[in-house]
Amino acid sequence: MQNDYTKPEFKKLLQKLQEESWQLELLISGFAIFGLFTAIPSITKSLIEAENNHQIYAFVISLVATISCYILIFNLLLHVLLRGLWIGALGLRYVSGDIDYDSLKYSWKFTNYLKKRVGSFDKYIGTLENYCSVIFAISFLLIFYVLAITFTILTISLIANLLISNDDLPNWLSHGVGITLMVFIVFGMFFTLIDFLTLGFLKKKKWLSIIYFPIYRVFGFITLSFLYRPLVYNFLDNKFGKRLSLALVPFYILIALATTLKYNISNFLGNDMTSNEYVANNNNYEDLLSDSDGFIDHVAIQSKVITDNYVKVFILFSENIEDNIFRFNPKLEPDEDSRGLRSSITFSYANLKRDSLRQAYLKTFNDIYSVKIDTIKYDSDFIIAKSKKGNLGFETYVSTKDLIDGKHLLKVNRLRIKKGDTTNWNVSKIPFWYYEN
Repeated sequence: MQNDYTKPEFKKLLQKLQEESWQLELLISGFAIFGLFTAIPSITKSLIEAENNHQIYAFVISLVATISCYILIFNLLLHVLLRGLWIGALGLRYVSGDIDYDSLKYSWKFTNYLKKRVGSFDKYIGTLENYCSVIFAISFLLIFYVLAITFTILTISLIANLLISNDDLPNWLSHGVGITLMVFIVFGMFFTLIDFLTLGFLKKKKWLSIIYFPIYRVFGFITLSFLYRPLVYNFLDNKFGKRLSLALVPFYILIALATTLKYNISNFLGNDMTSNEYVANNNNYEDLLSDSDGFIDHVAIQSKVITDNYVKVFILFSENIEDNIFRFNPKLEPDEDSRGLRSSITFSYANLKRDSLRQAYLKTFNDIYSVKIDTIKYDSDFIIAKSKKGNLGFETYVSTKDLIDGKHLLKVNRLRIKKGDTTNWNVSKIPFWYYEN
């Protein structure tokens, strides 16, 4: 069965499948478009949530998924539109056959022009067929290109974090090997990009191809190009596919630019303004957070108008907070950082050790963070908790018994070590109105 492709019977089967592939194309496109439109809200939500929570791995995965969805939607919608036009053209040909220019009785000038420019109706149908087939194939090839870029960036990041920035490794390994690998990957990425944009220029020149060959082999593994190289070279040896692939590039650029457009209603006001003395952003009030796309912006209180005898202050957890805690209390920093992707399998002694350090961790957090209402500093005792939306963070309650009715400003500050000096840095300012119930 593995060698069937060499037999005439297999080639006849391929020919038959090619002639009937349009049905499968439409079926796959229809299901894919429906699934993509259904998935986009969830993927966009996870992208915003990962960005808000500073979860780099989840952010990268969500970003790649978002880009891939939009590329597929654009290409598959274009494919369905052209394939529908192709089906309509086939139906019309069944009814009226080819174009009879003489029956139109146009002047010789227009008749000659139309015969030259428009040509045969069969040629038009064939051109549509070519467009549909190439667009459908390139739709999925572009996803591999997105993954190739992502894996290249991840490789650079892993080398920087696991080798160059790793203080536990000997200098010859972290700097000698790490920097050498980084230079190779960066220059290799540059040469691979040039070869890609020039449609294989580096492979055509004898001496350049000798230099480029090891880079080609390494990046074939990094970018997983060994999975889709047959598709790529099949495009490159076909002038029509090559031209169409290049023609689609401006459309992708326009789509990327279109996603950044927004309508500004004012020179001074906007929907994404950060809360401060004169701005109240909904992302800082738990009761105003949208169920679908509302996320806490660093700090949140329970409501914009408070009638309770307390203000609930919730600080959203991020890896930056933990890094800052380690700077103030280096004893808490573990020998091996367990953050990131890890197995959920743990052992009891490890949990007991972690629990014994959690109290010191929380004490350091309370030493770093402070809460003020207006100009008065309040005693705060943060504990580890989750918000109403399930976000992990730190929570405390501040009394309002000394507040007068009206507008107030809650300030959350933290200590920061910069260039050896400890400074007090503002994290968030949230306005609220207090009225005694």
